[in-house]
Amino acid sequence: MRLVLGPMEGVLDHLMRHLLTEINDYDLCVTEFVRVVDQLLPDHVFYRLCPELEQGSQTPSGVPVHIQLLGQEPHWMAENAFRVAELGARGIDLNFGCPAKMVNQSKGGAALLQHPELIYQVVKSVRDAVPSSVPVSAKIRLGWDDPEDCFAIVDAIQTAGANELTVHARTKNGGYKASEIKWEYISKIREQFDIPLIANGEIWNFADGQRCIETTGVDNLMVCRGAFNIPNLGNMVKYNHGAMLWPDVVDLLLHYSTFEIKGDKGLYYPNRVKQWFSYLRQAYPEAAALFRDIRTFNKAAPIVEHIERYRDNLQKAS
Repeated sequence: MRLVLGPMEGVLDHLMRHLLTEINDYDLCVTEFVRVVDQLLPDHVFYRLCPELEQGSQTPSGVPVHIQLLGQEPHWMAENAFRVAELGARGIDLNFGCPAKMVNQSKGGAALLQHPELIYQVVKSVRDAVPSSVPVSAKIRLGWDDPEDCFAIVDAIQTAGANELTVHARTKNGGYKASEIKWEYISKIREQFDIPLIANGEIWNFADGQRCIETTGVDNLMVCRGAFNIPNLGNMVKYNHGAMLWPDVVDLLLHYSTFEIKGDKGLYYPNRVKQWFSYLRQAYPEAAALFRDIRTFNKAAPIVEHIERYRDNLQKAS
């Protein structure tokens, strides 16, 4: 099995990639998207979203990182992809799946699923602009509202020369509802096309991963949201490990506080750790109580001090 840690806008930044690839055997990471409109972006934009460019486009533990671009203008997507490749990106991923309303209103992300010809133009422009040694991949949903649209979309992407395709097995209108997952469409895509596939959507544990592989015939998987619910989800899916125990999650929260952050660390850590708690609460009942204790703190130091006391009390009680 090949396992990819997928992108999550505003959540899965380089520090979280660092943390999660330290404790899981991921094969690849994809960054949050870089929004491309009508210009060549300055280098600092790419370095900000992907500081790993300065260390061989990989995390400190050696996991390759591909940069994701989102946009609908073929020329400017190609210009920015070429620049990213010059900066040393190990791969470039194109986002045609983001369901966010603000992104879709500006004709980005999943909005392009309604226009396979434009998807073709974007992918081909990028593929033609980037050296053949740099893989170009795409990420899609099954369509805007009709999963049958996926075949025209995949045909456009394959014909344009993409090296790989991640399929989130829901339509845009399907949102993130578990009932809307349609893994069987990935199987149909695999049967009709030659492009290598990565299956994505509703993979929360080892059993889900195995069912997805069995249903789709694809053993390349991507996890996203679940990686925040249970920090060692990667190794759960890949190796059938048990879920990380709550005391170990607490230690991980403290380890996260030690990461070097450019700018205002005092502001960054409280915002990120509170955001992370919103995911942890879904898997660890204890997280809800701890979050209530720290949610009013706006600086890193009191949050870290409180979690340290909490950890010490846990150890005394065990």
